[in-house]
Amino acid sequence: MEKFTKESLAKYDGKNGNPAYVAIDGKVYDVSGNSHWTNGEHHGFSAGQALDEGIAQSPHGKSVLAKLNQVGTYED
Repeated sequence: MEKFTKESLAKYDGKNGNPAYVAIDGKVYDVSGNSHWTNGEHHGFSAGQALDEGIAQSPHGKSVLAKLNQVGTYED
């Protein structure tokens, strides 16, 4: 599994044909094919970032993570 840093994850923003990845709790997930993440954006959040705080505030919480493909690990 690939290891991501803040800098390397930023490339995966879902724009200009790039995949959309997000990091949560040290794991990186691919949200590219998720219809809720059009162009790397989802309810004011952007792909290519760690979203630990964002998911904690979301109505669905971490329950959606089980449906996503983990593609790597994240270290800030």
